[in-house]
Amino acid sequence: MAALINPSILSADFANLERDLQAISTADSAHVDVMDNHFVPNLTLGLPVFERLAQVSPVPLDGHLMIDDPDRWAPAYAEAGAASVTFHAEAAQAPVRLARELRRLGARAGVALRPATPVEPFLDLLAEVDLILVMTVEPGFGGQSFIEGTLPKIRRARQAVSEAGLDVQIQVDGGVSRDTIERAADAGANVFVAGSAVFGADDVAGEIEVLREMANRHTH
Repeated sequence: MAALINPSILSADFANLERDLQAISTADSAHVDVMDNHFVPNLTLGLPVFERLAQVSPVPLDGHLMIDDPDRWAPAYAEAGAASVTFHAEAAQAPVRLARELRRLGARAGVALRPATPVEPFLDLLAEVDLILVMTVEPGFGGQSFIEGTLPKIRRARQAVSEAGLDVQIQVDGGVSRDTIERAADAGANVFVAGSAVFGADDVAGEIEVLREMANRHTH
């Protein structure tokens, strides 16, 4: 399973998002963090900006909704052009119904888990989703340090996916850099969200390639 690098535009220049999307044109997707200042204590961008980004992005958009009431709001992001829409398990009232609706609208459906949220309740529902996002920092802000204690959860998720014989991606988001990506890949992740590590690099495209090569050496 090839490693995928999805740079987070949370670390991009919000006054030059189209330019910064072009800078990551060699990535697999652009990770777009939507925060509502309720589910997490930060406010980023919403549906109108997301829809416009989908029109100009050279790569697919990987929407990560850190918002209350995703059952109501998430389908609109699929309709706005997201290739994948990930909602938080802690916020969704009917995650299976929501995942099915996202798929019906043509997007890949993902479920995200905060660092302290167990993965076990979702392992019997793996066939209903395309992606599990294991947050490796507390959601809300970029530039945080990777939480090592999330690695066993990544391993359990990967083992369950393998045993079920399903094509479900395991994504990690938070503190992903050259220092941590190999451990995350070794634990079973195959999709890597890197924000400051990519946009803070002198050579953005070069950093994407380095991270991809490092992860591929350890991806199962």
